[in-house]
Amino acid sequence: MEAELTSLENKITQFIEVNEHLREETLKLRQEIASISQRNKQLEERITLASSRLERIVEQLPEENT
Repeated sequence: MEAELTSLENKITQFIEVNEHLREETLKLRQEIASISQRNKQLEERITLASSRLERIVEQLPEENT
């Protein structure tokens, strides 16, 4: 009976350690997602700005006479 309790205690300890590790990893991944999402938003804004600039430049180009 004592061996079974010790085994159960060890399993619970391992479970707690794995659980804590997974919580830390989940937090890290959530932080990475937030950072990447912010960077993605910045890049989308830059693309929109560059696209608008290109459209204005194209509009200023003289038309070809064919």
